[in-house]
Order: sequence, then structure tokens, then C-alpha cells
Amino acid sequence: MFSLVYNQGGAMGTQVGPSIYYLVMAIIVLPFVLYYVYRNLAHRAISWPLSFIAAGAIGNLIDRIRLGSVVDFVDVDFFNIDFLGFQMDRFWVFNVADASISCAIVFLIVYIFVCHRSLDPNDGPKIPAESADSSGQPS
Repeated sequence: MFSLVYNQGGAMGTQVGPSIYYLVMAIIVLPFVLYYVYRNLAHRAISWPLSFIAAGAIGNLIDRIRLGSVVDFVDVDFFNIDFLGFQMDRFWVFNVADASISCAIVFLIVYIFVCHRSLDPNDGPKIPAESADSSGQPS
């Protein structure tokens, strides 16, 4: 269902500091994310999730600048969670930007820990030394 919530804090109801803290942190971190998007354009599995993170951060940043808080509206009726003393009766209300950021972060974590490939764009098929002539060209 849809519920209008003005979120002063961060994702998933965190409240580390005032709303201005989240605004300043987004302004500081966003250029780094955009830089990594640019640096990893050849690696779609990295650049796409980073783009989703940047887009979500920009959307939330616009809300914080315009309203002083983020507009959350997606209200999911989730089952109750009781795990090792942590109890949650309601799932957090979120928006599309939050979902974009969260899904992209989960994808990146899974990708980094499951796919052990190098992210160096210069890594590619190597020519074995015995099949190359003295000029370094394949024979």
C-alpha cells in the first residue's frame, strides 16, 4: 500500500544524525560513486549497479534539498521478525530510490564475493610466450 512518510533519517529508519548530516554525506560521497561509474564503464556488472546507487542518491538528495527530508511512500506489509533479540513488527516505508540503492548494493556484494574475476580492464586473454615470435606478435 502507499503511505506518505517524511523520513528525516537514512535508509531503513537509521537516525545517525540530523537530516543535514545525510545531505552533506550524499554531497561528499556522490562524486566518488560517479567517478567509479566512469572508471568502470567497461564492466557493466559494476557500472550499472553504481549507476543505480548514484541515481537513488540523487533522487534522495533532491528531496532533502527541496523538502528537508525524503519522501517515502511504499509500505509493504511484511511478516513479523524476531531474531536474536531483534524484533520488527513493521517493515520500513521506503521509496524507489531506496529500493534502487539497496538492490544495487546487494547485487554488488554478491557479485564481488561470488565472482572472483579481476576487474582490471587490461586483463584479457594472454598470448603464451612460446606461440609468439620475437616481435611479440602471434605466429
